[in-house]
Amino acid sequence: MTRVDSKNLFDFKPTGQIDEDVQAMDSQFEAMMEDSPETMETMNRMQELQEKHDPESNAEYIKLFRGVSEPFVQWLNGNEALKFGGEETVMTSIKVPTSHCGEYDVSVEVYTPKELVNETRRGAYIYAHGGGAVSFSAADVRPGVQCQAVHMNMVTFNVDYRLAPETKCPNNIKDYYEVVKYVSKNAESLGVDPAKIVLSGESGGGYIVLGTLVMLAEQGESDLVKLAMPVVPMVDDYCFSDPLAMTVEERFSHAEQRKIYQYMIAADFEQQKTSPYLFPGKASEELLEKFPPTIIIGAEFDGFITEYTRFSSRIRRAGRLLEFVVLPGCTHISFYIPGTKGNNTFIEVIKTIAREYVHC
Repeated sequence: MTRVDSKNLFDFKPTGQIDEDVQAMDSQFEAMMEDSPETMETMNRMQELQEKHDPESNAEYIKLFRGVSEPFVQWLNGNEALKFGGEETVMTSIKVPTSHCGEYDVSVEVYTPKELVNETRRGAYIYAHGGGAVSFSAADVRPGVQCQAVHMNMVTFNVDYRLAPETKCPNNIKDYYEVVKYVSKNAESLGVDPAKIVLSGESGGGYIVLGTLVMLAEQGESDLVKLAMPVVPMVDDYCFSDPLAMTVEERFSHAEQRKIYQYMIAADFEQQKTSPYLFPGKASEELLEKFPPTIIIGAEFDGFITEYTRFSSRIRRAGRLLEFVVLPGCTHISFYIPGTKGNNTFIEVIKTIAREYVHC
């Protein structure tokens, strides 16, 4: 493949400090947790379980992990500013049949901006939700992704891929991969332009996207995708390195990430630890050269900042990186919170990307 031509659209300067509005919200959350003995007990129990890896402890850990995330999802989705996404889109759904891990239909929510309802050959934005590939669902992130559909001005496919540990690597990636193939193959009946397919997802969803890029490159199918845009993605096994060399955020989450990769996502960690399906950052230069044009969006104070910074450098050297964007003053997903400085920046970034790299 030829080298991509970057327009070098973004030049954000790091601030060296977390945005004040994010700090204020963090303080609120900490106070809420301290005022809830039950929540504090759960968090303490999760820390204990990070070092216990028997089946019973792992089962208890994932149950607590999923449960402790629910209040944040409810709080975020209750934000009035997210309502416009649902008001400005029409929601439908499709089922994508798969057979790579039993006979299973992957559920996909579809959000069509109302101004595009009567148009054909619209752009397709295929999204993988976050949650470490072990938590959340398409429905959990619906309000925010509906807003992205409007900002990107594209028909958006929110993929409800199967989660680990119930579904192991690489079958969760294959769920998403099969949806990408389905949308491309059925573009005409879906009313989308097969030449304008964009892949995106945040955090664990970014990992799903990157794993899919590896799969597409291996199969010689990267031309199905106009643009890949993983956001704060999980990339490699940096969490298994010395925490003394990590940033504060990386050090805070490294034990959790180790457990998730080793005992939740991996089918056999020892056999898969060199696989680019488990760790997309280990993809070879030959595969990276076959990636579709890629933009990686990160955050200055993210727990995966080192992973995707060095991966971006490798993709750039392979000639497939359009932009590497680091949102200043932001933490892992703080820029998804409406009204924050980081959210305003993120919205302008994805609008610019859609205008300059997709709809042009």
